[in-house]
Amino acid sequence: MNLIKLNAIDSTSTFLKEMAKKSNLENYTIVVTKSQTKGRGQRESSWISEPNKNLTFSVFIKDFELLVLNQKYLNFAVCLAVFDVIKKHLNTNIFIKWPNDIMSANQKICGILIENKIADAKINQTILGIGLNVNQDIFPMQFKNISSLKKITGKLYDLDQLLNEIISVLKKRTQALTTDKFLKLEQEYLNVLYKKNIPSMFKTADNVLFMGKIVGVSKTGKLKIELENKTIKKFQIKEISFA
Repeated sequence: MNLIKLNAIDSTSTFLKEMAKKSNLENYTIVVTKSQTKGRGQRESSWISEPNKNLTFSVFIKDFELLVLNQKYLNFAVCLAVFDVIKKHLNTNIFIKWPNDIMSANQKICGILIENKIADAKINQTILGIGLNVNQDIFPMQFKNISSLKKITGKLYDLDQLLNEIISVLKKRTQALTTDKFLKLEQEYLNVLYKKNIPSMFKTADNVLFMGKIVGVSKTGKLKIELENKTIKKFQIKEISFA
């Protein structure tokens, strides 16, 4: 493991991606920063983090033998690794909101961005960008339903210790990505999926409201929602949101 600590950077994932282009990076190379000015979430959404109070880092992983058609299992493994560590520190209800946010009740405490490099129909490397709200107490007004470990428990956390815990579990989860464990991995993910089997109001990208309930994840990683007429529709990231 190669750990690179930076005082400030625009994006740890962008920094790591550029490094990977220029050199042969060691597996599980990690870039962590005290201050990230242009953190990114899914589909170019932003991730805001107060300097010195949260975990903002990216991890480079290579030597995969994972077929592209099985990439949803990588998402499951990564989310569950972070979930496992957070769950150990919180006694509240913790969920994974599809595809890869970690929620405490209805408040987001962690966002994960997964960027894969593909060759010969296989994922040969990936960069994971992880933003975990840890010791931050106050968040901008425009960001609703956001929380942190400290806000929930009242405790201060050691950022280095938390980082080591996440990397340790992440290694175990990703190194165990084998076909014979896919079913168990998917079941674990679905067991903690946010609002699974709960009738909810959704909104499409075109602001159309509809009722439905999450029933699973398709083979290609789309969210499966059962509509009121009992038909099941599949959605990509950003195609829908909770209303």
